[in-house]
Amino acid sequence: MIDKEKVERAAALLLEGLGEDVGREGLRETPKRIARMYEELLGGMGQSPQEHLEKAFEAQGNGIVLEKDIVFHSVCEHHLLPFFGKAHIAYLPDGKVVGLSKLARTVEVYARRLQIQERLTAQVADALMAYLQPKGVMVLLEAEHMCMAMRGVKKPGTQTVTLESRGVFSEAEGLQESFWRMLGR
Repeated sequence: MIDKEKVERAAALLLEGLGEDVGREGLRETPKRIARMYEELLGGMGQSPQEHLEKAFEAQGNGIVLEKDIVFHSVCEHHLLPFFGKAHIAYLPDGKVVGLSKLARTVEVYARRLQIQERLTAQVADALMAYLQPKGVMVLLEAEHMCMAMRGVKKPGTQTVTLESRGVFSEAEGLQESFWRMLGR
């Protein structure tokens, strides 16, 4: 878990390193605010997706389940800047399904960690395969990274897209095509 006292000290040191007076009115409480912010933004570090995916329900159908446009926010581990976007998750049940909110909660568990988008995409796919045990999974993430928009190359609006498939989605082009059609693409 996050050591708020260390984060506060580090934030104060960073502000001083930037030439700021941490005693001035606008900055006095900033180290505490930064510590609380990181505790919130990175709250997924101590969580497991298992708590969300272990309660499943029997299902008779054999069609694709798709939850799309799941908004997420994460923090890039390379620059400590946010990236945010939408996740789209499809799975082919093998006799059981989870509540739809559980897919969004799984994204949240992994997004609320220091991350890279590629790993986040794979972690969501792997968690669904491990805990839900479907016939297959496809996970697509589309995100804008502030490290691309605000610094370096400075290209706001640029979207990074990552895709992971597991099980029958890796093998069956027809299922992949169905995924894309369901997304409206």
